[in-house]
Amino acid sequence: QVQLVESGGGLVQAGGSLRLSCVASGRTFSNYAMGWFRQAPGREREFVAAISYSGRGTYYADSVKGRFTISRDNAKNTVYLQMNSLRPEDTAVYYCASAAKGFATAQDTEYAYWGQGTQVTVSS
Repeated sequence: QVQLVESGGGLVQAGGSLRLSCVASGRTFSNYAMGWFRQAPGREREFVAAISYSGRGTYYADSVKGRFTISRDNAKNTVYLQMNSLRPEDTAVYYCASAAKGFATAQDTEYAYWGQGTQVTVSS
């Protein structure tokens, strides 16, 4: 059974930073791309960032490019999302997801497993 457990969310002031973590279990972590998505109240879920199985390929939404960094540690079965220069519009529930394949993608239909999410709230 595949499980993804996110942590690291919280309340932060605009301009601050947070680091999200997602620990995966139940499948060979290093074989699959990982992604982060978010969903704000009243809005559809949107892509944030993705990383290939090896970590050499990364892909970001334009709205977070230059502020967020996705990384992974295959020895620890963990993917991270470092979020800097946070803005109130970054407020959302953040979900990590494990892809069905090894390449990084923004398409949510390419992800086979999802975590329960962690809340990020950025105050102005």
